[in-house]
Amino acid sequence: MIKTQLFDLTDRVAVVSGGASGMGRSIAIALAEHGADVMIADLNHDGARRTCERIESIGRKGVAIACDVSKPESIVELFALLDREFGRIDFLANVAGEGTTAKPEEMPLHVVMRVFQNLVFGRFVMCQEAGRRMLKQERGSILNIGSLASTTALGRGHVAYSMAMGAVVQLTRELSTEWARRGVRVNAILPAQVLNPGLEARMAADPSLRAKFLSGIPRGRLGEPDDIRGLAVLLASDASSWISGALIPMDGGNLALNAGGTIG
Repeated sequence: MIKTQLFDLTDRVAVVSGGASGMGRSIAIALAEHGADVMIADLNHDGARRTCERIESIGRKGVAIACDVSKPESIVELFALLDREFGRIDFLANVAGEGTTAKPEEMPLHVVMRVFQNLVFGRFVMCQEAGRRMLKQERGSILNIGSLASTTALGRGHVAYSMAMGAVVQLTRELSTEWARRGVRVNAILPAQVLNPGLEARMAADPSLRAKFLSGIPRGRLGEPDDIRGLAVLLASDASSWISGALIPMDGGNLALNAGGTIG
């Protein structure tokens, strides 16, 4: 049997925004299971602490901080704590941030700006703070969580969200182009519908939504937060050392399906 260290993250340091629940929590725990120490940043400080308790039960160090990614000063405080607690960063997972839905003809500009503050400007400042440190080390990996809405339209009032996710895609490509030669890789995962409390509430309010989503997913089910675990570990590890600027769908085949196609 060949032993490989390709996915070994022993003693590496990761920061995960939005790590109190959902995909962020799944990413953080998967990283710890492969040897990483993890800082969890989330508005839900109690939830972040619970994720850290799970990380510590695995035998790795977990540090929780309350952080609002829409506020640059909150992100600066996060990285100041990172410097004190760990003194380095090897992997950043940008997960936190929420969108707002409304009819495009009715959506006020300040709402669009708030969505960008959460999903774009917050991700940019997180990347900038992590990138500065990684560039000094001449190594590091950044994962931006985007959405299939960055490249295809959702309708149903998602215009601000889709605009913002399009910006996240270009942020990923631009940073990869700027930094890859200097040892810092930047990639994005683009999920389709992944179950979370907000999505569950929307489907409860509109029972037709679940069937609508499933009609475009050949895999035959909605995503679960744990579906991201393997991709996150891959992108954090040396197994992906020649992957940068990639936009990786996590969608059960949704992007591959033509709108007029038939699921076999």
